[in-house]
Amino acid sequence: MNIAETPVKFLATDLLARFVAIVGSKNAITDREAQAPYLTEPRDMFRGASPVVLRPGSVAEVAEILKLANETATAIVPQGGNTGLVGGQIPQHGEIVLALNRLDRVREVDPVSNTMTCEAGVTLLRAREAAADVDRLYPQLLPSEGSCTIGGNLSTNAGGTAALAHGIARSHALGIEVVLPDGRVLNALNKLKKDNTGYDLKDLFIGAEGTLGVITAAVLRLIPRPRSVETAFVGVPSPQAALDLFGLASERATGSVTSFELMLRLGVELVFRHGAGCRDPLPQAHPWYVLIELSSQARTGLRAVLEEILAEGLDQTKMFWRIREMFGEVQRHEGGSIKHDVSVPVAAVPALIAEANAAVAKLIPLARPLPFGHLGDGNIHYNVAQPVGADKAEFLSHWGEVNAAVFGVVAKHGGSISAEHGIGVMKRDLLPKVKDPVAYDLMRTLKRTLDPKGILNPGKVL
Repeated sequence: MNIAETPVKFLATDLLARFVAIVGSKNAITDREAQAPYLTEPRDMFRGASPVVLRPGSVAEVAEILKLANETATAIVPQGGNTGLVGGQIPQHGEIVLALNRLDRVREVDPVSNTMTCEAGVTLLRAREAAADVDRLYPQLLPSEGSCTIGGNLSTNAGGTAALAHGIARSHALGIEVVLPDGRVLNALNKLKKDNTGYDLKDLFIGAEGTLGVITAAVLRLIPRPRSVETAFVGVPSPQAALDLFGLASERATGSVTSFELMLRLGVELVFRHGAGCRDPLPQAHPWYVLIELSSQARTGLRAVLEEILAEGLDQTKMFWRIREMFGEVQRHEGGSIKHDVSVPVAAVPALIAEANAAVAKLIPLARPLPFGHLGDGNIHYNVAQPVGADKAEFLSHWGEVNAAVFGVVAKHGGSISAEHGIGVMKRDLLPKVKDPVAYDLMRTLKRTLDPKGILNPGKVL
């Protein structure tokens, strides 16, 4: 499903010079080789081109760039850490790239109010470290934490392994600062838990993938750091057994289940094969595995709760999480992989996996489904690896057919074709088929209202 490289779009020399002048020549990248990190994404499925990559160092510079872009009808693609998986951050039509990495200040950490104000280019890891420095927790957790950014996480409404207990990116933002397509700056950086003064505008921009405005900073909600954390890696016979265990854990450890991740044995074996530092944590192989994390403000007692749930205690936490974090990454060593980021009601997860497996087997009998993910919130990454020894290109040519089969099962169970990765380019043409028509029309109306010239991330989402 690789997309051909986009030709560089012509930008008049005088206009290019005006854009460069805003950020200075050292922060304007025109050399094609130097631009490379901004023009491809982690799976190398989307490649772009740009006349210039602009790296503003202030909100004022972002505002000047968008003001000029709006005046001259010049398209802009905002970009954070470039870790997105649906192509939303890649210049598909030769647009200018607006890279926000230099907006990397943690403006304030307020442990009394339990808030932290970060600029868009602050990495998730740095945000979590800043919170830890004042004995607080920023509760979003993603495998790409060292490179993904707060602005990107909010723009895509990212999920993660802690979403079960703490919610997705939208749940963590109390306020945001956004530069609008015409260059105006919306300052909604309040730290208030209660502010009932009309429309809550921040949610227009969170999850909009940079199509309505450019998020430049956010006030993030912090929580007290847990005083005890217990983790277990458990073998189970089926997804239904895992779901039953989740019900038991939720009942016995009310409010303490932080993560509940599901993995197939085949995928775990791929981690052992291709990932360093991992070994089988259990003496016997099991068809499926669950990674459970409990956390609590109580310093003691949590271990006993976990042991009550599992009837045994385990203490190899780092390796357990390494197996889970590498589950998706190592699949590239097995050739082509057709990936899905879907969600269904939690109770329907076993049926989703069984029915999708059957549908895929009819299309490609020897394909290897590798479902895994966040069982506790119904978000399953339903990946399908190519048959052993198959031709990668031929296998990937079935992407659309496999998508249709899997999404058909998802629709049957009232699910979503995008749980946490967004729409971007990859799912743009599918969106009107699955979105409520009125909701889709409202989305288009908002786009026309806020960005009438269509300069922000054109061709993405809508």
